[in-house]
This record gives sequence, structure tokens and C-alpha cells, in this order.
Amino acid sequence: MTASTPTPSPTTNVPVSAAPAASATAPAAPLAPPAGRGTRFGPVALVISAGISVQFGAALAVMIMPRAGAAGVVTLRLAAAAIVLLLLCRPKVRGYSRSDWVTVLAFGVTMAGMNGLFYQAVDRIPLGPAVTLEVLGPLALSVIVSRRLVNLLWAGLALAGVVLLSSHGGGSGGGGFGFGALDPAGAAFALGAGAMWAAYIVFSARTGRRFPQADGLALAMAVAAVISLPLGVVEAGADLLVPSTLALGVGVAVLSSVLPYTLELLALRRLPAPTFAILMSLEPAIAATAGFLVLSQALSALDALAIALVIAASMGAVRSQSRKQPAA
Repeated sequence: MTASTPTPSPTTNVPVSAAPAASATAPAAPLAPPAGRGTRFGPVALVISAGISVQFGAALAVMIMPRAGAAGVVTLRLAAAAIVLLLLCRPKVRGYSRSDWVTVLAFGVTMAGMNGLFYQAVDRIPLGPAVTLEVLGPLALSVIVSRRLVNLLWAGLALAGVVLLSSHGGGSGGGGFGFGALDPAGAAFALGAGAMWAAYIVFSARTGRRFPQADGLALAMAVAAVISLPLGVVEAGADLLVPSTLALGVGVAVLSSVLPYTLELLALRRLPAPTFAILMSLEPAIAATAGFLVLSQALSALDALAIALVIAASMGAVRSQSRKQPAA
């Protein structure tokens, strides 16, 4: 979790607005290895692994919401994740500039907002539609920050898959992913979570370059936990302290926060923000799989076609980025 990772190489194509230079006061990290085949595709594996972890964690969270409510689950997830990361990383709090602390505070606020809005969404609508709406945030980011036509084309293909996934009734017995009967508040919460997700991508990249290892993530997670704590206590109260609920909350924290956020932070040190954002198109496919295996939600032929489109878009984004990076 706390293994040292390289700083971004000079060839990383992250827009200036989304990735300022690392603070001179931050401790130095090891230099990046040559950009060979392994370093090109390593970050992609990190992102995909993070997506699998977070979606199965979300499915577990849906199962324990009757015990603690949406806000209670968010509090358990963020508080447990913060404790684990602080114990593992033991981050230093001295030697950073004011802009470093502003970045980590902004990262924490976006994490709290993203988690809070998302769990309010899945408390009202199924996991598949919630993630499909949420992923529109990263897709919009990829279009806004991309400076290459090919990235816009891949984003368009991914968006077509998301639209297809969301435009039909799908499945049987109400188990599909159509949006026709969605609760309006749930859909709005999911879209809000998508906007916060786009902000999360930007601030995660900034934090990864300003703080060594996962120190910035641990500090930001603590900020997010402090923000969510009052809401969780108000909604769940003493139910948060039930041993079985606490144990499940720790499981959600590891699957949905500790592991995926660490993997994504490491990936963003070497992966351009536009490519990362398009890779987020895989999230509806992963959520559909998690819903099928954990929550018994059915998949239709159109669901499978939509999943194929977003996977094709993600593969195309990775291949175009690999061709752009020079060989060692």
C-alpha cells in the first residue's frame, strides 16, 4: 500500500490546469524507470484493478445500508480507510507549502462529496444505473482536457456505450439497467457524484505529485472522514458501533477506498488525465458484473454490447497513449 512509486515522467501528458509542478518542499521520490512496455501498461492494470475493487466494495455497501443507512456507510468507509492509511503511511505533516495543504484539503473534500453523493444514489437506484450516470463525469473531463482528436473519438465511443447501457429496460424481472423508472433524486445524486469524480481525478493527480508515496492520500482521507462523521452519526447513531456492522464497514473501506484510491493515485503519476478519464468508462461494465455476482442483477444482450463499446474505447485510449510515448 505504501510502496514508493516514481514521480511523473516529463512525457506525461497532463494539462497544466490539472497538474501543477510538484512542490519544492515535498520529499523527493525515486526517479521513474525507462518508458518501456511494462511502464506503459502497468498504470492501466492499476486502474482496472482499482475499478474491480471499488465496484465489489460498492455491492457490499448496498447490502449493509439497511443497517446503517447511506450516510452511516459512508462514515464507516471513510473513517476505517483513514485509520488504516494513517497507520500504514504515518505521513509527515511538516515541510509542505500552503499550496500543498490546499491541494490535500481539496482532495479530501472531493472524496467526501463523491462518496456521500454516490451512496445516496445507490440507496435510491440500482448499482448499474448509478455507476453509468456517475461515469459521465470522467467522460466529460476527458473531452474538456484532451488536446488530441483521437482522445475525443475514443471518448465519443465510450459515451455511446454509456448511452446504450442507459437507454433501455434491459434484463428480466426488473433486474436490468434501464433508466425509465429511476428515482429522480437518485439520478441527480449519481450525476453529482460524477462531477465530484471528475474533480477527484484532478486533485488525486495533483496530490500524487506533491506528496511522497501515499502520504497525501492518507491525509486527504482523514479530511474526508472528518467531514462525513457528523452526517453518519446523525443518521445511524449507535448502530455504527455494532460489531458486525463495523466489520462489514472495514471490508467496504478496504475494497472501496484503501485499495482502489491507492492504486489510482499510483497510476495517475504515470498516466495522462485524459486516458485515465476514458478508462473510467469501464466502471459500468465492472458494476454490472458486481451486480450480477453479488446482487443477482441480470444482464441483457444490449448490456453486453454496451460493455463491449466501453471496453473498446478504453483499449483504444491505451493504445493511442502507448504509441505517443517514446521508447527508451
